[in-house]
This record gives sequence, structure tokens and C-alpha cells, in this order.
Amino acid sequence: MSSSLQVSTEGHKLLVANRGEIAVRIIQTAKRLRLPTVAIYTAVDSTAPHVQLADESVLLRPDDDDPASNAKGYLDSEVIANICTQRNVTLVHPGYGFLSENAGFARLLENRGVKLLGPSAKVIEDMGLKHRARKLAVEAGVPIVPGCDIVDNMGQATAFAADVGYPVMIKATAGGGGMGLVVCMNEEELISNFEGAKQRSKSLFANDGVFLERFYPSARHIEIQIFGDGLGHVIHMGERECSVQRRHQKIFEESPSPFLFDRPTLREEMCAAAVELGKAIKYKSAGTVEFLVDDQSGSYFFLEMNTRLQVEHGVTEMIYPGLDIVELMIYQGILEVDNEGGLPEEALQQKDYGKPRKELHAIEARVYSENPASNFVPSPGILQYVEFPPSSKDLRIDTWVSTGTVVSSFYDPLLAKIIVNAPNRSEAISKLRFLLKDSEDYLVGESHGKVAVCGPPNNIEFLAQVLEEDLFKAGRATTEWVDHGEVSCVPHALTVLTPGLNATVQDLPGRKVGLGIPTSGPMDDLAFRAANILVGNNPNCEGFEIVVPSAKSPLAFSILFHVESIIAVTGANAQVKVDGKEATMWSQVSVSAGSKVAVYGAGSATETSRSGGLRVYMAVWKGFPHVPSYLASKSTSMGNGGYQGRALQTGDVIRIRSSETYKKYLSGAFLTVPDYFVPKYPSQWIVYALPGPHDDTEFLTAAGIEAFYARQWKVSSASNRMGIRLEAVPLNLRDAPSEPVLAWARENGGEGGSHPSNILDTGYALGSINLNGETPVILTCEGPSMGGYACVSTIVSAERWKLGQFRPGDFVQFVRVDIEDAVQLRNHYDKWLNSIADAGNSPSLFDVFDFKPTGDYRLDPKLHVVESPDRYKVVFRQAGDSSILVEFGPMKLDFLVRARVHGFEMAAKARNIVGIIEFCACIRSTMCHFDPKLISQNDLLDALIEIEASLPSSVEDMVFPGRKLSFPIVLDDKWNREALDRYMRSSRDQAVYLPSNIDYLARNNGLKDGAEALKVLIASPWLVFGVGFYLACPFLVPVDPRCRIVGQKMNPSRTFTPRGAIGIAGVVAAIYPVESPGGYQLYGRTLPAWQNWGAGPDFAADRPWLLRPFDQVVFEEVSEKEYVEMEKLFDSGRYKFKIEECTFSMKDYVKFISTIESEVVAFQAGQATGVALEEAREKLLWEEWQTREREKAKQKDGPNTGPSGQNGIPENARFASASVSGSVWKIVTSVGSTINSAEDVLVILEAMKMEIKIQAGEENVGGKVVGLGHGIAEGATVRAGDVLVIIE
Repeated sequence: MSSSLQVSTEGHKLLVANRGEIAVRIIQTAKRLRLPTVAIYTAVDSTAPHVQLADESVLLRPDDDDPASNAKGYLDSEVIANICTQRNVTLVHPGYGFLSENAGFARLLENRGVKLLGPSAKVIEDMGLKHRARKLAVEAGVPIVPGCDIVDNMGQATAFAADVGYPVMIKATAGGGGMGLVVCMNEEELISNFEGAKQRSKSLFANDGVFLERFYPSARHIEIQIFGDGLGHVIHMGERECSVQRRHQKIFEESPSPFLFDRPTLREEMCAAAVELGKAIKYKSAGTVEFLVDDQSGSYFFLEMNTRLQVEHGVTEMIYPGLDIVELMIYQGILEVDNEGGLPEEALQQKDYGKPRKELHAIEARVYSENPASNFVPSPGILQYVEFPPSSKDLRIDTWVSTGTVVSSFYDPLLAKIIVNAPNRSEAISKLRFLLKDSEDYLVGESHGKVAVCGPPNNIEFLAQVLEEDLFKAGRATTEWVDHGEVSCVPHALTVLTPGLNATVQDLPGRKVGLGIPTSGPMDDLAFRAANILVGNNPNCEGFEIVVPSAKSPLAFSILFHVESIIAVTGANAQVKVDGKEATMWSQVSVSAGSKVAVYGAGSATETSRSGGLRVYMAVWKGFPHVPSYLASKSTSMGNGGYQGRALQTGDVIRIRSSETYKKYLSGAFLTVPDYFVPKYPSQWIVYALPGPHDDTEFLTAAGIEAFYARQWKVSSASNRMGIRLEAVPLNLRDAPSEPVLAWARENGGEGGSHPSNILDTGYALGSINLNGETPVILTCEGPSMGGYACVSTIVSAERWKLGQFRPGDFVQFVRVDIEDAVQLRNHYDKWLNSIADAGNSPSLFDVFDFKPTGDYRLDPKLHVVESPDRYKVVFRQAGDSSILVEFGPMKLDFLVRARVHGFEMAAKARNIVGIIEFCACIRSTMCHFDPKLISQNDLLDALIEIEASLPSSVEDMVFPGRKLSFPIVLDDKWNREALDRYMRSSRDQAVYLPSNIDYLARNNGLKDGAEALKVLIASPWLVFGVGFYLACPFLVPVDPRCRIVGQKMNPSRTFTPRGAIGIAGVVAAIYPVESPGGYQLYGRTLPAWQNWGAGPDFAADRPWLLRPFDQVVFEEVSEKEYVEMEKLFDSGRYKFKIEECTFSMKDYVKFISTIESEVVAFQAGQATGVALEEAREKLLWEEWQTREREKAKQKDGPNTGPSGQNGIPENARFASASVSGSVWKIVTSVGSTINSAEDVLVILEAMKMEIKIQAGEENVGGKVVGLGHGIAEGATVRAGDVLVIIE
């Protein structure tokens, strides 16, 4: 056995010219042998484990930014040979595929003095050309399949086929791996396929040579593993049967062959034939001789020889414990390089591998990322959860994937090889079946000792079914068995046919991690829970959230159920069809296997039917067990969770529960909510809210507060799951042009920013009505956890379901209630939900809107105020019914105040108060989030007051442990300039901060110019004051007050900000973790402090964030080119931040401030002058912009139906209309263009933070664009149904 060999690896280095599991497997052996390794990789493989495992790694084609072209780097023989020279490589292991059987590559390495681990270039060439290999086999006395030499024309092909008889197979002479094969059952098929086969051979193998062989429909594929020393000594290591294939590619391999169990003589003949062929060509290293065996007669024929390590070599190693074929290949290569010929004969003893070991049987199953329900089409995507049981003496798993791996579309979709051995075949099958078979009680994320791969479709369920088939158990499977559809595997899944406007997976209660990681979950949790109750699920079970388009839109959400199931559809009024027949909403609906379910828009609102609403919820019995949790939730959010971290797309396959067991869970009669008790969603909404935290006269005038609640607000088309933007509806139409939207009680936000809505950053409660400049925004389930805007009011938590049904153009008015009303509202909705299970008893049901508040409420949101001459003022503010905001000191940034906030939090956490969920600390405050079911607002308030009173008066003796981290930064970068250009075209084109945020910051702070501002911005270390906002975004403040530049937030805020952008608002800077909306003034781009899957040395899977309070950040300027390279390393998980441990001493800080006091005073004086000038300018610019916007709104007083007066519209005109309300992001088409296909994109809308492509549609193909709808231009606002493009 190989383990007894003693060969020195000193002076050698191995390059692995491959990727994936085989590269990992080779490197593992090399490491055990203490042989240094070099990995090569392409851009899409930069995070792959073989790159991390190797001692050295080299990126292929580093200057090629085209992913498709870059991915071909593994075939770049000249480049790989050069790497060998540069890195002093002596050995190359090619693995399988790519260059493993490329004779030119072997010669190229030989000329460089590098040894390819495999046979000689001549043997590779001879065996690679199938017609040449057949001749060599005949010369060695090995029987071959009846066939011919290369055929050049159709005449030769048909003549041969007529001679040997049909069916025949056209084979590429240079082919392999099952590619380039075409079976022809008769002459007609041969004539039809011949030229195409030649062309495909040319495309795949750069050689159009083809030959014909007789095709045996009922055949076995059995191969013999051989190994030679290159000097004529060759042994075999037994056989492997690989008869279970799809598309001529193997999916199961086993040894010994079940076909040869009772045919020992045939086995000996085949093994001897393989050895004779090896001896005849003086084969060296590992190789495999493949045979076709007629299932009827037992006749065997040579197919081909693979002159490389076989994919399934592990099967042989599992029946010969201690054998490592890769080790033998390495030792053979080293001995050749060291001029010692090759492996000694005593290392290759046939007696060690003679007859099959009766006590061991090994089976391998290949796990592919492919969809068996769609002819095994490859399925690239993110593997959201991966679990493999640990390897042992009877279980081996060769893989390269783990949770977070992205499976590329550029390479073979093999994920893993699961190999088991057992005393006999039956036990091996049982063991493998246990590993692969799903079970009803299996939950993803809980270790059950099984194989679990969750993400895009894979073949695990199919593999498990193969193991259940009697034919396989009996060992009678042939090569055509799978392709003939004889494996009855119906996926327990549904397939998305059309994704509609937007559909996602959501669950309850969502994520409760904090740190700005959004809660997510359904926007309308009431309808969501109702749907789950109707199908018998846990109310919090995951389901679909579907945005319903307008009635005129052709967009529909449709899915195909492969197995029987039960569904319920609730929420907005929609049209639901099962196999084209109308289905009832708010009811259990039975879905048969093979049924198609579709959800369409249902039309406009009427007084007599369910109307309005935006989102529909579909519950499926038992949910989606293979959608894994991400940070403890299955909800889709900002690139994470759900299915693939995104909205559903056509072709997505989602596993559902087994159809065989669902019926026993049904309780008899199907539940249906009577129509008259189904919520009637209005277009004018009343929403109950609690005053606070900021609707007091410190921020708004008393009249302004009353006006806020008195007016109606219109839902903007720019709304989304992050926040619902509101537009003011005039209180007095005659005075509309001059009427202020919000009446502020102050001129600006002080250190918080130039606009009166600005405050020093603070925590937010879910459902807060955030005053984003002059635009109120309701913070929803994807909203930020903190920020720098005042929040006038907070929607009662039980009322937040209504937000999910706000449709753009709806109107809403907020009504103040008391905390006791909030408790009663929660009870009201819980009672309504509980009554659904009793839907047969209609008296238990009631109108969900039938709630009357007491009419009492707090005018002052301040729950308690602590004022003392020897300590900072403390204000406890109401922030809804599940949060209390605790503010310390005046609205000024003070490091000592931040220290007090930290001390307050630590004292509160030490008490372990039941019901507190988390604290969200920021500049001068902390938001205490709590569960009102576990602790009341009053009880929590009393506890917090007591804790604050227990704090010492001074915090100067506090020392905070932290770290100092270096971040690269590109100042005034192109990406942020592009974001500003987009803002100016789609949101606002004139403002004090436009066209350059940087020049504005310079003026606003009394600095000479933008260059000086940038210099100041990176001159000081920045202290992390808070971590939150979005995805653990850090809030940073310069340690040196001379560098504390201030700026207002953009008003309105941007809808797009690049990932890694760094901006400033007030005196606080933030690093944007992902692409998102934002209002900070941008001045540079750095690396984000967030990694979705925790990739990289400074992150972890359960801690995908980097920074924590009281860390210090130092920025080091880099060029855009340098940044791009660093970003690639970051994305690959290979960037390491410069980090050193440090502390922040409050005493040292106070001492430092005292030494620069005069300079700080001078800086702040110049800053105050700049702020005053810029605020005055902004006031005028804002009023001008508002006036223009009101004029635009006046002109757009009706639906767009085309150009004004309809003049010039052809009689036969057709229209492409807006499917949703939004704004025009880009007009792709132009007048005079001809529409060539239904997929031609005419216009791109921006709505709900999505780009919506408006396609031409089938009915407009061949038409000519003759104009645009009335007022249609880039940046224009449109409503659903508005005409965008006129087509003749």
C-alpha cells in the first residue's frame, strides 16, 4: 500500500492545475506529505478553499475583468507553465478535466523541466484520440465495440451503420466525459445528427473528427483502475461499476461491480485486458480503462482510456484502506524528476489488489447543483446552508463547498462526492440512503448526521430515490436507465414560473439580532399570520409575500406545484387562479400535483368588494423546510436570507413538505373566512400612533404638531420595504403653494445638521414616523435602527400591518392614542386572528377595522425628565409601545456623555431585566427596545429611572477597551459622483450640496476649498460611537474636534448609495455596508465593515460585522485602481485589516482637549459662519425647488393617456404602460426604433428601490416607436397604467 513508501519531497513543489473538490483533495495529500503547493484560480474562485489551503496561490488573467473570459484561465496552458517557472514548481497535478488529458500541455511542461503527474504526452495523445486508442486496444488483444475509423462524410457513416446495424453512436474522437456523444436509432436520425455532431466536436475539443460505434441500449459501464511505473510494470486495483448515468455522465459508482459478483472469470478477463493495454503502451501513473459490457451476453468491449485521475478514484481507495492514489502519483513523479525511474515494483504489488475484498463494498454518489426536474440543467447560485457529517473509516466526503459558497455557471456543477463502505452492498446502500434521504422531522440547521445542501436545486433528492429503486437494489441498472425516465422521482417542490412584480420569502418574528440588521418579515403580519392559520401552519411559519401590480399589468406571480399541497392566499384584493380556474382568497385551497397557481392584479377599488391593498400573502402547508435561516430568520432582506437572498425569479425551485403525509394534518372541512369579514383595504387610511419621541415644541411648533396629525399624507411611489415616504396633502387647497409642510420650532439641527429635522444620531423604533428633511418616512421592517432625523410619532406595533397594504397614491392620517389603547389594539387583532380557526362559527368573527380608541393620549412624549445641577439632564421619551428613548445632556456631541450612555447600558444589562430585548446606543442616547407582553412601559420606565440614578456623577476615570483599525479610502471617488449625478436626474437638481458634496462641506465649515476639506477629514482617528443603522454600519466621530466637519443631510435623501461609501451628516460619519438609500454628504469610498457570510479573517459566520463601539478607525488614502484590487480581496474573504488592540481613556481625552482649546474655538467660529451662510442659501434653493415641484404636480392632473390632445397619434397605435407607480429612471428606446422582440426593454422605472424593466411584449413586436407619453422624461413621476411609449 502507498502508506509504506518512503520518498522524500524535499526540493519539490506541486502546482495543482485544477479547482473544486479535486484540487482540495490533491492539496490535502500534498500537505500530509509536506510537499509545498501552489494553487491557481480565476476571479470567481477567489474564495474557493483550494486557494486558502495551498501554500501559495496565483490569480489567472488578473487583468481580464470579463467573468466569462476570465473563467477560462484554467485552460491557459502557456500562462500556467509560466507560473511554474516563476514559482519554481517541479510537479503539476492536473486533476481531471481542463488540461488533464492535453498532450500539448504535457509537452509544454516537459520543455520547462516540469513533471506532469500522468503518462507521457504521446500516450495522452494516443489515448485521447478515440480512433487511435481503438487500434492500440486491438493490438493489445483487447476487444473493442464494433466501430469504424474516422468518417469524413455522410456516405461513409450510413454505409458503416448499415453494415453493423442500428442503433449506432456518433462519438467525437477527441471527446470525453460523456460529451460529444449522439445516439442514432435509425438512418434518418444519423443523417439528421451527423453534421451537428461534427460541429459540436469542433466546438468542444477543437477537433471535428468523429467515428461510429455500435450502440448497446442495455449495457453496463465497468472500468478498471490501473497504475504503471512507465517501464512496463502495470497492475490493476480492481473494477468500479458506473452504470447509473444521466446524459452519459456518471452519478453513482461502486466497487466491486454487482454485475461481476457471480462472474469472477469475466472480472479476471477484464482486469487482465486492462493491464495488457497498459503494458503495451508502457503506461505510467494512474489511469482508467473503461469497458462497455452487454447486459444480456456478458460480452465486454473497450470504450476508452482515461489518462488521468478519475473522478471516482475514491471508491477504489475506500475498498483498499490505506491506498492513496494521489500519493502514488506524486511519488512516481518525484522519482522520475530525481532520475530514479519510477515507483519500485514492490510498491506496486498485484497481490495487494487481487480479488475484491469480500468484507467491503463501497458506493459513491455525486452531488450536483442541478435540477433533475428540468433534465438535470445546471443550477448556479448561493449555497445558503451546507452540512456534511464528519468523515470516518466508513464515510468519506470529497467537497469544496460550504455555507455561502457561490456556485458559478462557468464550471461543472459537482459539489461533493459522498462515498460509503460497508461489509456488503445492501448495508452500503442503506448507509448512503440514510445520509441522503430527507425526513419529515428534519430541520435545516439542526445536525442530524445527514447531508444537507440548501440553495439552488440539487440532485440529492434524486440520488436518494435511486437508492430506493428495486432495480438499483438488485444491481441491475444499465447506462440508459435514468435517461429513459425509469427513476420515478417527483421533486417535493414548487417551481416559480413567473415572479410577478416582486415576491419574497418572509417569516415571523423576523431577525432580532439588532445592530441595524433589519427585522424583515412580512409587511402585513396580520394577513400573513391569517394565511398560515388557514392552512394549519404555525402563524409565524415562512411564506410568500407578493406585491400585486395594477389590474392593467400583465405581470403575474405564478408557480407550479410538483406535489399535492394546501395553500391559502390572503391580503390585498387579487385574482387567484389554480389551473386557470378562479380560486377563493382567504380560504384553504387544495392544489394537485402538477397544478399551476397564478396571482394577478384584481382591478380598481369599489365600494362593494374587497379593494385596495398592495401585498398578497401565500402560505403553503408546512412552509419551505429547505429555505435555511440566516441569523435566526428565513426572511429575505437586503441580499440575505429567504431564497438566494433576493426576490424570486423564474426557474427558482423551493422544497415543500412531502405530499404523502399532508392529508392527515387536515381537519376535515376547508377553512374559509366569510367575505363580509375579510378586511376591506381602503385607499384612505386611519393609523393609530403614539406621540413621540420628538413631537414636542423643542422640534416642532405646537401648531405644527397639530397640523401634522390634522392633515392627510399621500403615499409616495418611492416607498418600499425600507420606508414609506409621504407627500403632504394641502390643508387648504387655495393656499397650497405657500403652505409649509412642517412647522419647525428651530432654525436648524445644531450639531445634528443644518436642517431643523436633523438631530445627533439616535436609535429608531420600528414604525417611527421619521422626518427626513421635509419628507416624513415611516420606518418599516427593513428600515434603519438609528439615524440622524427626528421622529415625530411612532405607529402602535399592532397597527404596523396596515403599512404593508399602503399602495402608492393612497392617503393616510395619523390618530394619536394612549399606551393603554396600544395594549387593547394588540388584543383586538389577536382576537381577530384567533377567530379565523373558528371560521365556521361566523358570530366569532368581526370587522378587523372595528376598533375605537379611548380618545386619551399624552400630549408630551417625555415620560420622565431628570434635572440635577451636578449631572447631565436625562430625558426618557416614549417611542411607541415597545421602545423608550433615553437622552443624556444637550444636543451636542460630548465624549463624556457617550461614556455615561455606555455606563447606563452596562448597569441595565447587569440587572437582567426580563422583557428588555436590546439597547441601541448612539451619540448621546440609547433606545431601549422591549417586549410589551413581558414588561409594561411603566414598569420598565421605573427600572430605567432607578438605574440612571445609581450612576456616579463623573465618568472621567472610565477606560474603554477597543481596537485601532486601518481602512483604505478613495477621496472624491467616481462611484459617489455617479450616485450624485443619479440623484440630480431623478430626485433634486438644485441644492446647496449640489453638484459637489465635498465643495459644500468646505463652504459649510469655513474651509478654503474641497481639497482642504478632504485633508481635514482624514487627519484624525475616528471613534466608533455606535454600530447600527443598517447592517452594523458604524457611526464615527473624529477624536480631534478640529476635524469635526458638519453638514446637513440631503433633502430628500438619495435612493441609491454605493456600498462602502463614506459620508457625513451633522458631525457624524458613516460607512455604508451595502447599496442603499441615504442622506449623508458623500466624500469618499472605503471597504464596508460588513461581510454577508462572515468571509475573511476578521469576520465570522455568526458575526458578519467588523466594528464595535469605541474602536478607532484610521483612513489611509489609496487610488481608485488600488481600491478595486482591495475590494476584490475583500469580496474573496482574503483581505486582512490592519488591527491592533488599544484603549480609549476619558482622562487622556479630556487632557488632550484642554491643550487645543483655543484652536477648537477658532475652528468652530469659522464653521458657524459657514453654516449660517449655507443654511440661508439652502432655504432659498429649497423654496425654489418646492415651487417647481408643485407646478409639475399641477400639470399632471390626470392619468397619462398620450400626448396632450391626442394629436398625431396613429389610429392603430398601441401603448407600453407603467406596471407600477414610480419614476422614470432611464428611457432605453427612441423615436423611430423598431421593436424586434417581446423582450426589448423600452423604459426602466425606479420604484420601491427596484429597477422595473418595461418590455415591449409580444403584441408590439414589429412595431415602430412614434412617441412618448405625456410628460414622460427621465426623472418624471408616473402612476401605474400611465402611457410610457406610443407604438405604431
